[in-house]
This record gives sequence, C-alpha cells and structure tokens, in this order.
Amino acid sequence: MSSPLDRLPSESRIWIYGAERALTENETTTIKQRLQEFVAGWVSHRKELSAATDILHNRFLVIGVDESQAEASGCSIDGSVHFLQELGAEMSIDFFNRMRFSYRDTQNNIHTVSRDEFKVLYKNGTLENDTIVFDPLVKELGELRQIFERPLEDSWHSRMV
Repeated sequence: MSSPLDRLPSESRIWIYGAERALTENETTTIKQRLQEFVAGWVSHRKELSAATDILHNRFLVIGVDESQAEASGCSIDGSVHFLQELGAEMSIDFFNRMRFSYRDTQNNIHTVSRDEFKVLYKNGTLENDTIVFDPLVKELGELRQIFERPLEDSWHSRMV
C-alpha cells in the first residue's frame, strides 16, 4: 500500500508519535486529514518544508521532512509538537507518553503497554526474544522502512526486560 511518505527520500528526517491505543477508522481519517493540512503549510524560517505524513497500523503518526530542501528548525519542530498536543487534547488521545511500548502478538495483533507491563509480559513468557516490537525512536525514513518493526532481541527494548 502506498503512503504519502513514499515521495520522500530515505534520508528524510522523521518523527513518530505512538497513540496509547489503536485509533478508530474515524479518528484515523480525521487525524490524517489534519496532519496533511498541517504539513502542507509547514515552514521553517519562511521556507516551505518538503514534508509528508501518514498513520501506520492505525496507531503511529509519522511526520517526515526532506531536509535537503530546507531544514526543520527548532521553531518549526516546536510548532509540530504544539499542533500534535492540541490535536491529542481535542481528541482525548495521548501521543507523547514515551514509557509505552508496542509489540505484535503471535496472532499479528498490535498491543501497547506500559514499560512495567512490558517487563512482566517478557518475564512470564508472553513476549519472547523474537516478538516483533515497534521502534518509535528511528530518525530517518529509511530506518522506518527497514527497522521500525524488528525482533525484541535486536532492538533497544531488550535493555528494558
């Protein structure tokens, strides 16, 4: 399935914001539209940013910018954070809790749990070294395409269990 992010080069800088739960179809549609409107007018030092956005797995908001055209400045990044904070407050969805981890279970369902619950699930065998986890800390679009989803044992998540 194609994504608006596909038009950006692999070196594009990205930010990933994970929702605390799966978004409904209506929420996904609304958020996609609002994100697209935001990036269409996103500027840095009066220069239009070549940016795109998408929502992955009805859960992960991704904003990407091709900084070979114009770099995202601190102020423009702050503007995107402020926009997402307002959107989250308006929709009662938290996109900023970095102490939640997301993984894919053996039935291919995605779950998001607290750090403590993640540890317990690993300890009791629900999560194993080959469990697929999602890494919201990847910084470039190429990394998103290659290592956003990877086995627990190959990710920084392994230090948490």
